[in-house]
This record gives sequence, C-alpha cells and structure tokens, in this order.
Amino acid sequence: MPAVNTFDAVYRKFLQQYLFRFDAEYAHGLALRMLSMMPPFSPARERPELGIKLWGTEFRNPIGLAAGMDKDAVAIRGWETLGFGFAELGTITPRPQAGNDAPRVWRVPERRALINRLGFPSEGMIAVAPRIERMRKAGISIRLGLNFGPNSNTPPEGIAADYTVLMEGLGPLADFIVINVSSPNTPGLRNWQSPEKMSELFAAMLGEAGESPRPVLVKIAPDLERSELFRICDTALELGVDGIVACNTSVAREALGVSSPHPGGLSGRPLTIRARELIRDIHTHTRGKIPIVGVGGVATAEDAWLHIRAGASLVELYTALIYEGPGVVERIKAGLANLLRRHGFRSIGEAVGIDR
Repeated sequence: MPAVNTFDAVYRKFLQQYLFRFDAEYAHGLALRMLSMMPPFSPARERPELGIKLWGTEFRNPIGLAAGMDKDAVAIRGWETLGFGFAELGTITPRPQAGNDAPRVWRVPERRALINRLGFPSEGMIAVAPRIERMRKAGISIRLGLNFGPNSNTPPEGIAADYTVLMEGLGPLADFIVINVSSPNTPGLRNWQSPEKMSELFAAMLGEAGESPRPVLVKIAPDLERSELFRICDTALELGVDGIVACNTSVAREALGVSSPHPGGLSGRPLTIRARELIRDIHTHTRGKIPIVGVGGVATAEDAWLHIRAGASLVELYTALIYEGPGVVERIKAGLANLLRRHGFRSIGEAVGIDR
C-alpha cells in the first residue's frame, strides 16, 4: 500500500502534467511501460467484505481494469499491485494487426473523458499467451478476463471462426472470457449483437458439446434501444451466456452532452448514468439471473456503489486511471467498505441489485 500511495502522489503531482503534454496514445504507451516495470510489491491487504464469488471463482474485490488499457497483457503484475481484483485484458485478436491509422485517441479533459478509434491494435494471440502463462506460473492473486475480437481483415463469414480460434488458444488461460461484439471502431462488428448472429457465434465457439473452458460473457454497446437490449438479454438466457459486460464505448455524443470533432467511441464520466441505466435494465429484465460487469464512468466509490446497487456484481474502470491517478483503485475500495458499513451490509454481494 505505501508503494501505491507514493506512485499515486508522484503521478498526480508530476507525471500527469508531463504525460498530458503528449499525444494521448503515446502517453498511454509510456504509462503502460512504467506499470510493466513496476517491482512485484505485495498487494495491499484486502477487506474480506469486498470479496465476491462468481462462476465458482473467488474475486478478492469487485474492482477491475476495463479492456482497452492493457491490450497485450504486458502489465499484469502492475494491475495486481495497484489493488485491482481482476483485469480484463485485450481486446486480443487471432493474428497481429496495427489497428486504425493515427491519430486515434483524444482526451476530453473538461468532461473527464476519452475518445478512441483504435480498431483493435493487437500483437495477436501467439504473443499474448506466453505472457499470461508466465504470470500464472509466477503466482498471481489477480483474476484475469480475456477480451476477444476478430481481425479487421477477416471477412464476415469468418468472424465466428476467429472467436473460435481465440477460445481454443487462449480460453484455458482465462478466469473468464469476454466476447467483444460491440466496439464501434470495427465496421460491422455490432451486427453480431443481434440474437441471430449471437446464436451463430456461440454455436461455432462452443461446438457440438456446447461447452467452454471458462465462463463466457458478452460485451454490449451503450447505444442500444431498450427493445434491442431485451432481445439480447433473452438470447443470452436461452444460450446460457455466463454474464454481460455493460457497456462498451458510445458513439451517441449529443445524448451524452459531449461535442467533439473526433470520431470513435467515448468513455469516461459522460457514460456514468447511461451505463447504470443499462445495468438496471438488464438486471430487472433477467431478474438477476445473469451476472453483470458494470463499466462506464466509474471514478469514485459512489459510482461503483450505485452500479452495484443497480445490479452489477463486478465493476471496471479505465479512463479514471488517467484523470484520478493509480490510487483511485484503493480509494474506491476504501469508500465501498465504508458504504457497506453505513448501510448495514456485511458483504458486497448483499448489495448487488438492491435498487432493482
């Protein structure tokens, strides 16, 4: 914990101003390299009341790193040291690809937001697998979700095969798997959120046996109409999907009160309310039968608490790291523990969905 506090103080006093002088993606790369070189300090002592069990797996706390920050699994030890209970790594593609042309990441500091049109830059499955294997052998307590996406040059008829290859090659290394069918930066990808396409995708991935090496979650867009969302929920129940990640970045700028000339998906503070609405709608419609990972605009303990009360069993953040600093994880956990005590709960699981 002292090491994290020191890193956070240095970041907020010096590093943040330094990094903000650079292009957002370049600064992201510098921060990731720092975290990848972080010595293996012992993680802070966890609060037992924040532990939660999902899919037969114990999570030491419900705060996770959202996909997009560590696409190639280079800083796993760093995320553990910062106090995350889990990290969703990726999006990982079967083959290496560069993604869209730069510039492709922009800050919106007045709204504590980011815009990106990265387009799944990835070193590919073969590069990522050994890194995760090494961490597993070294011994880590942090849980790992792996976020899968197709290569941009894969034709529509080959999309399901890309996910199948990833499932076979990386699935056994994950604590859970996230199928990304909602990025706005890969043309045609969001079409795979439809019930028909989702059924096709799961049939291909799970094969005749209908089994997966690990729990499989679907990550959805925040820009869905409620009727579309409910059809997805019904399909997820029928297919036996293990969870829903709500939500990805948004292209609905006007509705979120953000004006920017840059194309791509919006993340950060403007998504807080929209993400919570999605979480509540999913939890209500499914009657709590599908675990939800809530992501979007989480920067404080209150944000995480209200996502959990709306129905999220786990919550994720990414943009808040940039604006609030690496100590944000421990501040959220301390705040959650206080909120549990204040409201008379003994564990975080008791609070999931109580506002439904």
